[in-house]
Amino acid sequence: MRIDVHAHFVNERFYDAILTIPGITVRQTEPGASELRFGNTSYAWRREIWFDPDHCVRDMDAKGIDMRLMSLTSPNVHVFAPAMQVDLARRLNDDMFAYCERRPDRYRGLASLPLADIPAAMVELDRVRSHPLFCGIAMGSSLDKIPLNHKSLEPVWARLDELRIPVVEHPVYPANTEGLDEYELPIRVGFMFETTVALTRMIYAGIFERYPNFPYIVAHTGAALLMLMERLDNGYRIFPDCRKDITRLPSTFMKQLYYDSCSYSIEAQMLAHRMVGPERMMFGTDYPYIGHGDPSHVTQLPVSDADKALILGGNAKRVFGIA
Repeated sequence: MRIDVHAHFVNERFYDAILTIPGITVRQTEPGASELRFGNTSYAWRREIWFDPDHCVRDMDAKGIDMRLMSLTSPNVHVFAPAMQVDLARRLNDDMFAYCERRPDRYRGLASLPLADIPAAMVELDRVRSHPLFCGIAMGSSLDKIPLNHKSLEPVWARLDELRIPVVEHPVYPANTEGLDEYELPIRVGFMFETTVALTRMIYAGIFERYPNFPYIVAHTGAALLMLMERLDNGYRIFPDCRKDITRLPSTFMKQLYYDSCSYSIEAQMLAHRMVGPERMMFGTDYPYIGHGDPSHVTQLPVSDADKALILGGNAKRVFGIA
């Protein structure tokens, strides 16, 4: 069974919300296609064909993908004012689950939480987790400039840990884009920076030591995180600040995480295969934003068929509880 853990649910309500963000403009690129711009770079983009309710299933059928876990892309609901977040998260979660209900054999949903209002987020978590197609939480790499190791999130991590609910991370548009105003650098490079810094903060802050029971899936094969493994370990060995909240090397926590295949690089995936093992890797396509995304970037890996089976779906089936 091939399960795509990095696939995005798109609908008009989400794009309409993005258009309310100060500074967002729209640029038509071709008939039926446009970019949502922030300054001189892309913030999001859309194709009218994506809103066809059967587009995703046709894409899956063409590429030999059995199931997709649907989630919002950047900026999730995190950039909006607290009151708007609460309402928007509820509406978008309902929209997504209604979408998944059209093909419950092919979809599961990763819900969004209004984390600017922790009590409301806890209420929403309890509401959505009762849905039969719920399989986890989608969360950005930061919460509108608030890092994921912020103390306000401790009740969230504790509850997710208690319930053993998977969390799928996705980078968000960087809060500081000074000097990144060309060549689409905020998304091309800024996304990778966001993921790398977010996970480094969480590891050093001891989140995964205090709460070891909820699976955490990192986007884009971990960005630069795995390449920094020894450097982060050396930080622990050298600097008191890097070990004040944890009792063992950062690499031990990095090996507890899961990494999707959306780097699309065979070399990056082989690094993950060597450093964390095939049991910690999952298949993802970044649908619909990477139109050519299919399982070939996994099936071409020079690893055993058993390892490919784990990456393509075996690990996701186990972690997300997919029957």
